[in-house]
Amino acid sequence: MTKSIISTPHAPAAIGTYSQAVRCDDTVYLSGQIGLDPKTMLLAEGIDNQIIQVLNNLKAVAEAAGGSMNDFVRLTVYLTDLSHFAKVNDYMSQYFAQPYPARAAVGIASLPRQALVEIDGIMVIS
Repeated sequence: MTKSIISTPHAPAAIGTYSQAVRCDDTVYLSGQIGLDPKTMLLAEGIDNQIIQVLNNLKAVAEAAGGSMNDFVRLTVYLTDLSHFAKVNDYMSQYFAQPYPARAAVGIASLPRQALVEIDGIMVIS
C-alpha cells in the first residue's frame, strides 16, 4: 500500500490534527470540509454560501489529489438543520454529474466554528 498526504492552499488548512486528504493507492479519503474561505479562514455567511464554499473546498482537494468531482464514490453530509437538505441537493446537482456518488445525510447538534454544513468524501482515481 502506498500512502500519501494531499494538501492544497486552495482549500482551508486543517484546523486540527488531520490532513485535508490521504491517498492510499487509488483511493482518496477526504476530510470533512466546512464553509471556510481558504484565504481568510472565515466561515461563509448563511447556509447557501456555506454549501457552495464546502463544495468548492472539496473540489480543490479533489483536484490536488489528481482527480475531479466525478471521481467521488461516497459522500457524507452533516447538517445542523435537516430542513436544508433540499438546498444541499440543489447545489450538489451543480457540482456532480450522474451517476452520482453514494451518500448519507446526518442531522447533528453542532459543527466546528458554528458551521451549518460539513461534507466529507471518498474518491477512487485510476
